[in-house]
Amino acid sequence: MMYTCLGPQVNRKMQRALKHGKVTILCLVLTVVVLRGTIGAGKFGTPQQDFNEIRDHFYMRKRAEPHRVLEEVQTTTTSSSEGESGSGSDNSNNYNTFDFSKILVDEGDDDKPDPHKPYTLGPKISDWDEQRSEWLKKNQAFPNFIGPNKPRVLLVTGSSPKPCENPVGDHYLLKSIKNKIDYCRLHGIEIFYNMALLDAEMAGFWAKLPLIRKLLLSHPEVEFLWWMDSDAMFTDMAFELPWKRYKDYNLVMHGWNEMVYDDKNWIGLNTGSFLLRNGQWALDILDSWAPMGPKGKIRDEAGKVLTRELKGRPVFEADDQSAMVYLLATQRHKWGNKVYLENAYYLHGYWGILVDRYEEMIESYHPGLGDHRWPLVTHFVGCKPCGKFGDYSVERCLKQMDRAFNFGDNQILQMYGFTHKSLASRRVKRVRNETDNPLEVKDELGLLHPTFKAFKVSSSVA
Repeated sequence: MMYTCLGPQVNRKMQRALKHGKVTILCLVLTVVVLRGTIGAGKFGTPQQDFNEIRDHFYMRKRAEPHRVLEEVQTTTTSSSEGESGSGSDNSNNYNTFDFSKILVDEGDDDKPDPHKPYTLGPKISDWDEQRSEWLKKNQAFPNFIGPNKPRVLLVTGSSPKPCENPVGDHYLLKSIKNKIDYCRLHGIEIFYNMALLDAEMAGFWAKLPLIRKLLLSHPEVEFLWWMDSDAMFTDMAFELPWKRYKDYNLVMHGWNEMVYDDKNWIGLNTGSFLLRNGQWALDILDSWAPMGPKGKIRDEAGKVLTRELKGRPVFEADDQSAMVYLLATQRHKWGNKVYLENAYYLHGYWGILVDRYEEMIESYHPGLGDHRWPLVTHFVGCKPCGKFGDYSVERCLKQMDRAFNFGDNQILQMYGFTHKSLASRRVKRVRNETDNPLEVKDELGLLHPTFKAFKVSSSVA
């Protein structure tokens, strides 16, 4: 009857609609099943709980996704517009692409010194020994000697206030200061790390002089100030300086008398690591050392004099090492009897002749010698790890600096039962089994509680 009334064409349309409806219902059922498997069946598996969880799930997605997308779009738009305009602040989260010069702001210009006045490090002081002696008497809680033949020492080092010019330089500065902290901690030495240029006229080689003078005057309790370049590392953690040997001397540098006084060789000594006794003599030699240091014409002209007068010196501006050689060679009568040029151990050791021999040293010798058998200091002269260009291959310098750091660091790690897997590896391995009697473990190098670290306070302070 329906077929007769509606006709064959309408009947076929209704059959197709019924089939489509069945497929739609089947898809809906499958969707509900998938959602239950993905989101979960609720705490008790009840339909109401399912409904609540499904609602919350989609609500959170609906609320969070547009907000996150909007933030990303805003950040991208802002970065693009700023990149095009070249102005505004950079909101990028990428440290590799951030221009750090935007946050390194130097306020104002440096005061220009009077070119007609001779350069000085500060006001002339002529009675520092008397002032310091009086201070020490009044402040006996801060003795300049912390034990028999054990002076109070301040190790001073530092680096530029700006980030290094290469991507890895700051990492190696971190390794270097960590190395120095370890040595100072073991030997009862205080440490001062400087990142400020105290006098713009004395930039470069000469920046240490104003800093040294300021620290000597500010710390009368310090008997010896130990300057050490940032590219030098301690590689013998057990070696204690022979302080008694220097009781009659005010300046100790690695060097040779013949090369300095007879040959006037510009590498007859090294100023990358030296000791300076606090006193009037120190202030006087700093005053005599500094006049070649001001940058510009003075330093350039002084460099010509040093190249002419010193053996083997290349042509370049005046540096503190050449100036010290010149000062001692031309005024030995004034300074020489208080200067000790040390070469019995490596107060400064040139890395090029030491680092490749570390395995041989480990095989044949032991820490505590300080000399060619196990150098106290390995100094990476010419590598310039914080600069753009050095005098040697970057790969060679960085590899050898890693070896030197690990060589010294092994002596620290061994106290706790570890060592580097190799001198080229940052990874460590266990070399001693754990024990339930840790206080009975033998400290082979005597570095956990070294006798030379013992601090003896004056009996009058109680």
